[in-house]
Parts: sequence; C-alpha cells; structure tokens
Amino acid sequence: MGVEIERKFLVAGDGWRACVTSVWSMRQGYLSTNAKATVRIRIVDDAKAILTLKGPTSGISRAEFEYEVPIEEGRALLEIARPDVVEKSRHIVPYRGLEWEVDVFDGAHAGLIIAEVELSSPDQAIDMPEWAGQEVSQDDRYANASLSRQPGVPQPPTSG
Repeated sequence: MGVEIERKFLVAGDGWRACVTSVWSMRQGYLSTNAKATVRIRIVDDAKAILTLKGPTSGISRAEFEYEVPIEEGRALLEIARPDVVEKSRHIVPYRGLEWEVDVFDGAHAGLIIAEVELSSPDQAIDMPEWAGQEVSQDDRYANASLSRQPGVPQPPTSG
C-alpha cells in the first residue's frame, strides 16, 4: 500500500529559484472529495495523465495510490472534473538530502506558492530552507482539493 507523508509550507522569498533542477506544468481536477477519499486526475506537461486516489488524512499521512492512464482519457476526466481544477507549475528543489516541490499556482490561485516535502516517517527531522515560511500541513484551506473549489489565495493563518 502506498502512503504519502507530507509537510507543506507557504513560501517566503525567492531563494529557492536558483536551486531548481526541473519544472513541469500541471492541471489537476478533482472528481470526488469527501472524508473517505479524494480522487484526482493530473495532466503533466500535457503529455502524461495520472489518476490518484487518496485516503483520509491522519496527521500528515494518508494512503495514496497512483495509476497512469492514457492521455486522452486523462483529458476527458479533467473535463468531467471542471470547474474543480487547479493549475500550477511544479519546481523541484533539492535541499539537504530531500526533494522539495515548490508549486507556483496559476489561474484562479495566481500568487500562491507552496512548498511540499515528502518524508519517510511522520517524525522525520528536516532541515528547513530559509525560504520555507509558515507551515500549513494541517490547514485544509491549502489542500489542492480545497483550492479547486475556492478561487483566490487563502489568507495565511495567524499565530497566537
């Protein structure tokens, strides 16, 4: 069984840009989102389609299953998902042994930049890059499925 263990941060500054090793564009649509499961179709660089099923989140972990599907079927599924679609470019940024994914959102969420890092265990220690700002791992407003249903950029959570 696949498990996703992920921490998510708002991005503070442009220091990550000089370290990008690859970039690709993504359009992803949500076919179903509820407490039991999320079903997403993702088109990468308009050349590859991936169907993803994610289970409920427990802390920063959840079951995740991904399946490549023919691109034509992926495009058709993306149309079914409309208007619940997110557009972004993903930048891969290695930092101290981990691969960070910095997502720069376009379209209805232009201006939002989120960094994610996948871990091997929920309690894995990480060295934080200076451009990783406030953590939003457990703030549902920053989940891509939530963003797909709500245009605009969520206001950062206030501390205190």
